[in-house]
Amino acid sequence: MSSSLFRTKRVEQSILDTEEPEHALKKSLSALDLTVFGVGVIIGTGIFVLTGTVAKNNAGPSVALAFVASGVACALAALCYAEFASTVPVAGSAYTFSYASLGELPAWIIGWDLVLEFALGTAVVAVGWSGYIQSLMDNAGWEMPAALGSREGAGDFGFDILAAALVLVLTFILVLGMKLSARITSLVVAIKVTVVLVVIIAGAFLIDGDNYDPFIPKQKAVEAGESLQAPLIQLMFGWAPSNFGVMGIFTAASVVFFAFIGFDVVATAAEETKNPQRDMPRGILGSLLICTTLYVAVSIVVTGMQHYSRLSVDAPLADAFKATGHPWYAGFISFGAAVGLTTVCMILLLGQTRVFFAMSRDGLLPRFFSHVHPRFKTPHRPTILLGVIIAVLAGFTPLTELAALVNIGTLFAFVVVAIGVIILRRTRPDLHRAFRTPWVPVIPILSVCASLWLMINLPAETWVRFAIWMVIGFVVYFIYGRSHSRLGRHEETTVGEVAKPPRGDTP
Repeated sequence: MSSSLFRTKRVEQSILDTEEPEHALKKSLSALDLTVFGVGVIIGTGIFVLTGTVAKNNAGPSVALAFVASGVACALAALCYAEFASTVPVAGSAYTFSYASLGELPAWIIGWDLVLEFALGTAVVAVGWSGYIQSLMDNAGWEMPAALGSREGAGDFGFDILAAALVLVLTFILVLGMKLSARITSLVVAIKVTVVLVVIIAGAFLIDGDNYDPFIPKQKAVEAGESLQAPLIQLMFGWAPSNFGVMGIFTAASVVFFAFIGFDVVATAAEETKNPQRDMPRGILGSLLICTTLYVAVSIVVTGMQHYSRLSVDAPLADAFKATGHPWYAGFISFGAAVGLTTVCMILLLGQTRVFFAMSRDGLLPRFFSHVHPRFKTPHRPTILLGVIIAVLAGFTPLTELAALVNIGTLFAFVVVAIGVIILRRTRPDLHRAFRTPWVPVIPILSVCASLWLMINLPAETWVRFAIWMVIGFVVYFIYGRSHSRLGRHEETTVGEVAKPPRGDTP
């Protein structure tokens, strides 16, 4: 039984499965498309909100260094993702990589984890988008009907129709094809990046150098807490993270990591890329580099415009421009945030459907969802199913407390992928690797350590909820996935053929 739980799927077989007509996705993406996808999903609420939160509460002007630290942690993981995506150009990202290196049960665990990560991420972003749209309409003097508003303002109906409608519209676009999705994403990302660049350039002329003093504020220890909201590291070792000081930078890095979530979604589109061996590494690493640069620039500008102690935790960029006598930028920034969240929502939904599709094609989920649309060549069935579920989730469920699960799910995937690179290097040294992670096993080990450090800085309550979701996943696997595994059935058929005596021989 233990051997069957850790049976691996050969890379060659994974690639052959993508060529079956009923399961074949259309290859239409280039390196530029992948980079745009990466930028589109990474730049979201993080750049517009988290900068003020961590600057005021954790790091002061040195929040720029926190973004660098978090970006480095992501870069270590990105190098591992780039090797896997160029070696195993199959939909499913970390799930597929785990199946090739660690085995079926670890692959199921990471796939189950990614389904939760992308679902919650999509729903949270959709609700955030709804809030920005309502804010823009209020600023324009247009009154939002109560039934269309957020749950807090929707009266007895209690359903966020705007958030649900966004998810359903994006679901329809994804069903129509990846190229259409890429074109829409490119347009929206261009608008979003333009807004960010305008903020950086305009804000640079409003910087007051005195606001950078001190650049790293004096350290202030956080009092130990007893609730589950305390970071896990505090409950385990009695060590409380620090506000400000050098250690405050690393505490801030654990928070701003949320702003980087999404570059791993690029790997889920490997099967739909024209030249994945060349373009996947470029898309993953290129998008991460662009976004890290923009994050650092924004954080330097906003802490230079207004002293960190006076920054808003809700809308730091908009309020910083108001404080310097330029209030009209507030509406401009809200517009950029609303536009930007559209692509974040769509690409997270894209990532989830591809993971679900890959698991279904392997038999770990019902095979009904592994067939592509005869005309559009997209996995329309899981796209529609998940789109409807997430639309309902975004409309009804309070998600604020669950948002941290997105962080822990992503970091867990980073750990698994880094370990998988080391194992596959040893078990399959013969594989052609168009991109090779440098300094193996040093880089993957550093990636594991960095991800684990960020994970233990998350609230203990997040770990409890994550454990509950994993337990549910184990139950589903042993009830359905293990017995319907395509790889398992293939092994049983092969064993049966070997055991069956040739015709004409005496049994």
